[in-house]
Amino acid sequence: MKFLLDTGVLGEFCHPNTKKYLPKINLFLDHVEQGKDGVFIPEIADYELRRELLRFAMRNNQTNSRSLERLDNLVRVYGFEYLPMTTPMWRQAAELWAHARNLGQPIADPKELGGDVILAAQALSVGGVVITTNVKHLARFVVAKGWDELIEEWTAEMG
Repeated sequence: MKFLLDTGVLGEFCHPNTKKYLPKINLFLDHVEQGKDGVFIPEIADYELRRELLRFAMRNNQTNSRSLERLDNLVRVYGFEYLPMTTPMWRQAAELWAHARNLGQPIADPKELGGDVILAAQALSVGGVVITTNVKHLARFVVAKGWDELIEEWTAEMG
């Protein structure tokens, strides 16, 4: 299976208080390692998280941030794959955005890019499941699993 980490989930991997999220992270890492599942860091999620981590660091006069280091190390340390945007993905995202608006189901303000449809287009491009903290927004477009629900499901499977 291919998993794409949404911004909220990615944020838990990089959070300054990582210990709080470590049990979930470890269970996820164990599961994907055993199943040889692929884990992707979508470019849009990296952007959304990175901009906030940078803003926080700048606001606190920090030249370096442990959270940014964690984000940069996810590919090297855990073997996650960075998933850059491509022209076909942008076009798919535009179609998803327009379709939702025409159905009267707007994703966000019409002047915003629409991160959810961009993420959905990335997931569709690799046939992946989005792991998210907000299933409702993404489930209209792609297969999406709640982060907490996924962890609970895997915990129950383990007995």
